[in-house]
Parts: sequence; C-alpha cells; structure tokens
Amino acid sequence: MLEIKRLSLDDARLLIRGATKRAQAIKVPMVIAVVDESGHLIAFERMDGGKILSTSLAFDKATTAAVSRKGTHEYNAAALPGQLTFGIQTALGGRFSIVGGGRPVMVGSDVVGGIGVSGGAPEQDMDVAQAGIDHFLKTRAARKPAARKKK
Repeated sequence: MLEIKRLSLDDARLLIRGATKRAQAIKVPMVIAVVDESGHLIAFERMDGGKILSTSLAFDKATTAAVSRKGTHEYNAAALPGQLTFGIQTALGGRFSIVGGGRPVMVGSDVVGGIGVSGGAPEQDMDVAQAGIDHFLKTRAARKPAARKKK
C-alpha cells in the first residue's frame, strides 16, 4: 500500500500568500496556481491586473512541475530541436510547460504538489514561485511543535 503526502488547502493558501507578497513587492500582478502531486488544482488566485492568458499558463506550469518533479525552466533548453527531449511540450495534451515559473513543492524528499506563476518575465515568475515555496516551508517549520524534553 502507498502512502501519499499531499498539500492541504491551507498549505496551498500559504504558497499563494508568499507568492502574492513577492509579486506585490516587485509590482507585477501575477496569476498563481497550486496543484497536488498529481497535478490537480487545489487553489488559484489571479491578482488584480493579472493577465487573462496567465490563468491557463500558471495552471499548466504548476501541473508540469508537480508531475515531472522538476522546475519548468529545466526543460527549456532540453526541449530544443535536436535535443533528446524535443517534443516533450506536446505531453499532457499540449499543456506541458517549458517556460520558467513552475516549481515542484517538496517536503523532505517527497513532491507534495506544484506551484505555477505567470504574469511577468520568466525570471520574475520563477522568483515569485520560489517565494511562495519559501514562505510555505518557513511557516510550516515554525508551526511544528517543539520536541518534548525527556524528564
């Protein structure tokens, strides 16, 4: 039997909160999607001013990152004509994203979901996605109960 670790709705909201805070700091309205480890949507936010096209791009980036267990930017150069992974962008019914801004969410060695961000340049999207992950991990660590002391 398998035990699957998966993001909760509260976890997804933490990821979005951290990403949104960073997007506001750089003054770029973003669209943020959070999926579970299988690529199914958990939470989604389109900031005021977020691009219409970014709604599908953010979801595709999150899904790609979760199911491939890699950042979407890692596929960019590898998917060029002549490369062994050329054509991978046709996977998932053409929704496999090779544009930066999708990152897997990991707890320990387990991929528990993915976050996808769209609305800025790929480097900005990647930065905002990482900020969401950093906020999630920091908050999660702070919430862990202190280890009980032995008497």
